[in-house]
Amino acid sequence: MNFLTIGHRGVMGVEPENTLRSFVAAQEAGLDAIELDLHLSKDGALVVMHDTDVDRTTDGTGPIAEKTLAELRALDAGRGERVPEFEEVLDAVHTPLQAEIKDKQAARALAEVMNRRDLAGRVEVSSFHDEAIAEIKPLVPGVRTALIASRYGTDIVDRAVAAGAETVCLNIRRLTLEIVERARKADLRIIGWVVNTQDQLRLVRAFGLDGATTDHPDIKRTGRFTA
Repeated sequence: MNFLTIGHRGVMGVEPENTLRSFVAAQEAGLDAIELDLHLSKDGALVVMHDTDVDRTTDGTGPIAEKTLAELRALDAGRGERVPEFEEVLDAVHTPLQAEIKDKQAARALAEVMNRRDLAGRVEVSSFHDEAIAEIKPLVPGVRTALIASRYGTDIVDRAVAAGAETVCLNIRRLTLEIVERARKADLRIIGWVVNTQDQLRLVRAFGLDGATTDHPDIKRTGRFTA
């Protein structure tokens, strides 16, 4: 399999994260997949944003869960961009997506969209929450899932297997050869994050990982030649 480059929240190193502008830029840069984050609004809309509140990435304040879609859409998410709904992203780009469930309550809403639009082949579902991965598995036939971890040990492999995940997305700062070997024995694909420098890229290539999540689109070009 080719080494995959995944755009982190689009290409957040150069465009406002989790916006249509960022996702289109990731696609134009030729990245293999685009990662995004999902929450539910107060009125149940599946919206794309990383944090639980809007303070860091918009000109508003307060939790996403306490705002309606209309209230979220009124905010500036950077360079005049608006907070997108998940289905807007599906329509704006054709690149494969890795949809991260930030709010566990979003799992069922995501499953509904995926089934209605037949997205099992295009969208991989990821989460830090084991239960979100386990929940969506039976709801979407054929869905591919990934368990994400920042602070972890070798137990991450057992957790991924128990949740039914095919992939682990791992913080490269904690990556060890033992964890890589255990994941391979369990037939898990391994993606490293966040890979923004040539040294980090050399590290994940040396470990033989399947891909890297990056903030910067030029990793796609240099990744082909880095061993």
